[in-house]
Amino acid sequence: MSFQHEIVHTTVYRYSEPVSFGEHRVMFRPRDSHDQRVLATDLQVTPQAIVRMIQDPHSNSIAMVQPLQSARELRIVCSFTIEHATQLEPRLPLPTEADLLPFVYSPDERMDLEHYLRPHHADPGGALMAWTRGFLLADGPTNTRDLLARMNTAIGQTLRYQPRDEETTQSPTQTLALGSGSCRDFALLMMEAIRRLGVAARFVSGYLYDAALDNGGDMVQGSGVTHAWLEAYLPGSGWLTYDPTNNLTGGSQLVRVAVVRDPDHASPVSGSWFGAPGSYIGMSATVQVRRRMPVALDVGHNGAEKPAE
Repeated sequence: MSFQHEIVHTTVYRYSEPVSFGEHRVMFRPRDSHDQRVLATDLQVTPQAIVRMIQDPHSNSIAMVQPLQSARELRIVCSFTIEHATQLEPRLPLPTEADLLPFVYSPDERMDLEHYLRPHHADPGGALMAWTRGFLLADGPTNTRDLLARMNTAIGQTLRYQPRDEETTQSPTQTLALGSGSCRDFALLMMEAIRRLGVAARFVSGYLYDAALDNGGDMVQGSGVTHAWLEAYLPGSGWLTYDPTNNLTGGSQLVRVAVVRDPDHASPVSGSWFGAPGSYIGMSATVQVRRRMPVALDVGHNGAEKPAE
C-alpha cells in the first residue's frame, strides 16, 4: 500500500535591521527511491534569490540559495508532495552467515561501507562500549536483528527525550551521562554503538508523519520539526530503518531527506549574513506533514484508468 504526503517546511531568520546574506545551503528535498517518490516540489525564498541545485557526495539534493537583497527577514518555504510505500523491512531476508553477531561483510561491501563502519566519536572511559555490551547475550550467540530491535526500543524507554532548538549533536557518551537527548542524539548513540559491533550505520534526517495531527490521538516525538533516525546495513537486506526516539522500524511515517555518515553533515540550512553585531534576533522552523488518502482507480470503457467516483 502507498500513501501520499504533503510537506511544508518553513524556516525564518529575523534581524532587527536590514542585513545582507551570503550563499545558504538548503537540504530539504526528500530523496527519490523505490519506496519514496517525489511528485512535486516548490521552493520560495524571500527576499528574491538565485537558486541552483546540486548533489553532495551522498547524492542528497542540495539547494544553493543566494539572496539578492538586504532584508530584516530571510524566509525559506519548501513544499513537497511525495508518494510513500509501506516497507516491511524487518521481514527482509538475511543470509545465515549474518544472522548472528559478529558477522563479516563481503570484501566489496566492506570497501563501500568503510565510512559507515568506522566509529566517529571517541569513548575514552569505555562507557559507550560497556552500554553496548549490555545488549549482547551472555549465555550464547546474539541474533543480529534481535539486538538491533532491543537497542532501538531501549533507547526510547530508558533515556528522556529532550528537544533542542540548536542543531548541535551531543556525543554518545554525553547522552548516556545526561540520560537524555534529542532525536539526533539518540540516532547517533545507536549508530556509534552498533558500529563498535561491526554493523555499518548511517545518519538520516527528514520528516515524520504524525497521524495524531490528522486524526487525534497520542503524538509521536519529533513531529512538527525536522526529525532524525538511522539506517543499519545488513547483508541481503540492505539499509534498514531504526528510529530509537519512537521505536519505529521501517513503515511509512518517516520521510528521508538526507543520508550522511555523521550528523554534522545534515544541517537543514546553513549560511552566512553580514550586518551590525547583535542584529540577529532569532529563527523559527516548522514542518507540516499531512497524509493524503489514496485515490482509488478503476478502468474506463476505453481501457484508460480514471479516478473512481
